[in-house]
Amino acid sequence: MINKYQRLFKDEQEENHFWPSFTDLLTSILLCFVLIFISMMVIKSIQIEEMKETIDQIMGVRSELVKDLNAEFQDSTLGIEVDEKTGAIIFDTEILFEYDGAELKDDSFQFLDEFVPKYLDVLLASGYEEYISEIIIEGHADRTDGYLYNLKLSQDRAYSVAEYILGDEFPYKNIQDHLQEKLTVNGKSFSDGRTDENGDYSPEASRRVEFKFRLKDEEILDKTMEILEGN
Repeated sequence: MINKYQRLFKDEQEENHFWPSFTDLLTSILLCFVLIFISMMVIKSIQIEEMKETIDQIMGVRSELVKDLNAEFQDSTLGIEVDEKTGAIIFDTEILFEYDGAELKDDSFQFLDEFVPKYLDVLLASGYEEYISEIIIEGHADRTDGYLYNLKLSQDRAYSVAEYILGDEFPYKNIQDHLQEKLTVNGKSFSDGRTDENGDYSPEASRRVEFKFRLKDEEILDKTMEILEGN
């Protein structure tokens, strides 16, 4: 009988030794997870701050560029508009093309000879050029006729502008190399129409050509900003 109780007591002691050891193991594992989690949060916090600094820098560049473009063209007689938000240069296609046409008018060459050097003097100035990843010539049409017809028309118009300023007749050969490295051409058909002062759709304002720029990593930064704002 004594042996029986001795065995039971011994088993109980061994069991009591096992559970504290198992609990210590779980505590250690949990502590490791906590430390890893804290480390990840610290790293994420640092990364977020770095992202914010980069975003602020890029947005600061855009703001300064828009300001400089406005200063360059606000008193211009060229009849162009500077988008206050994006810095896009907008002008009516009638400056360059006949209605429903994609061939440059005779007096449009002088317009481009005057506009393009001034535009690039600002855009590719020291301090800005390293941020510019793309210069875009973008054609837009009104809702007359179908989407595909206007897609081709808007693309042809943008291409005609690019063809001239990169061609042999353009007098400023020194800036063509800069353009070739960064220039792209798009047609938007009537997908991005404009309105008049009353908020009504305007075919006249919708028929236009835009010169736009894209900053390096801008799309990534836009998505990052959305994520950060969501947090």
